[in-house]
Amino acid sequence: MAKKTWNEKLNDSGNMPYVADIDCKFAQKFGPRMLVAPPLAYNAFMSEVPPGKILTIEQMRTVLAKKYHADWTCFMTAGMFVNICANAAEERGDKEFPYWRTVKTGGELCEKFPGGLEAHKMLLEIEGHKIIQKGKRYFVENYESKLFKI
Repeated sequence: MAKKTWNEKLNDSGNMPYVADIDCKFAQKFGPRMLVAPPLAYNAFMSEVPPGKILTIEQMRTVLAKKYHADWTCFMTAGMFVNICANAAEERGDKEFPYWRTVKTGGELCEKFPGGLEAHKMLLEIEGHKIIQKGKRYFVENYESKLFKI
C-alpha cells in the first residue's frame, strides 16, 4: 500500500468531526466530551490569518470545541493536523497559504513545519515578528498582541 501524500491526508476526514465521551485523566482535567476535528477544519482557520498576525493551535481548538459542543478538542490530533496543513501547502507549492502564521501555545514556533524551526523563524521575521530563543525553543515576542481574532 502506497503512503498517502500530505494532501491526501489533509482531505481525508474519515468519520471526523466527532465528539467522544471519554473517561481518563484528561476527562478529569478538561471534561468528558472531547472533539476530534478533521484537518480541513484547521486548514480553514489557518488560511485566514493576515500578514502581521499569528494564530495559536489553542485558539483553533477552543473555537472548534465550542462549535461542536465539546468540553475540549484533542491536542494530539490538533498538532498533527496543523502539521499536515503546512506540509500539504508545501507539497502543492502553495506560497499563498500562510501556515507559518500558526504557532503553538505561548507563541512557540513549530519544529515540524516545512524547513523546520529556521524556516518558520525566517518566514515570521520577514513579516516583522521578533523571534526570541529560550533554550532550544523559539517564540514570537509579545505574541499576545499579534493574535488574530477568530
